[in-house]
Amino acid sequence: MRSPLNAIVIYAKDMDRTADFYQRFFGLASTGKVEGLIELSSTDGGPIILIHQAAKSMKLGQVAVKLVFAVEDVEAFKVKSAELGLTFGSTHQANGYAFANAKDPDKNSVSISSRAYRYCA
Repeated sequence: MRSPLNAIVIYAKDMDRTADFYQRFFGLASTGKVEGLIELSSTDGGPIILIHQAAKSMKLGQVAVKLVFAVEDVEAFKVKSAELGLTFGSTHQANGYAFANAKDPDKNSVSISSRAYRYCA
């Protein structure tokens, strides 16, 4: 049975602020609020991100999940993001690729990584 990953739900204290973060820094497009959710998608495909209102009792910012965005040039993406107001941490080198980490407005971990491009030349 095939069951491809379709969506990732992010719980947010301020749905609009969180949606704006992913639109501004990662170029995702929004369908606006539908059924109480904000749906974000990439023109390049992949799973959608659904921004869901967090309950007041919910503790946010746990590191059980990290969203990883594929970028060809980590350093160039970091420079562009900094100009827009998002600072990533140090760039780490791994097995033929680089990555750097940051946090979204709800303290969820996000990463940019060139891993998807490491064998493309």
